[in-house]
Amino acid sequence: MTDVTRILNAIERGDAKATDELLPLVYEGLRLLAAQKLSHEPPGQTLQATALVHEAYIRLVGGDAPSWENRGHFFGAAAEAMRRILVDHARCKRSQRRGGTHQRVELEGLDSAVGEPPEYLVRLDEALTKLDQEDPELAELVKLRYFAGLTLEQAAEIKGISRRTAGRYWHYARLWLYREVAAGDELDK
Repeated sequence: MTDVTRILNAIERGDAKATDELLPLVYEGLRLLAAQKLSHEPPGQTLQATALVHEAYIRLVGGDAPSWENRGHFFGAAAEAMRRILVDHARCKRSQRRGGTHQRVELEGLDSAVGEPPEYLVRLDEALTKLDQEDPELAELVKLRYFAGLTLEQAAEIKGISRRTAGRYWHYARLWLYREVAAGDELDK
């Protein structure tokens, strides 16, 4: 059992001290990942890496008593939290700029949600919600890759599947999402 899994189990049992132990284990990794993704942003970006990590962590351990089965489940929840934060941020920006120019973004270079135009993130979120209803396993992989910024190998490890299976899932999910987002682009014209 890893330290993270042990601490997650302690948090589930209601050990308040365990939350304090979890932060140092996961914070630095999340902070570096967020900083790396945001470093590709143009100057003037309003969402900072520290804010993204803090908001995700607060959503994960704050409020109701969280219950995670293992490390993979925790990182899946972290990916979902980051997804919701980025989409909420995109919706906020979009609402401030109604009628702005639409930018078409291809899914070919799909690596991270950071840096995407707000309109695109909202359309992607809608498509991902549909995918989650059809195939939650594929949607979870997309969240881990796209919103948490994990590599295919890392996502496969967390999901408990082989690298090849993850690759097949990733390929199919990208095509499926591309079709859905492109259909949304056609409706906007």
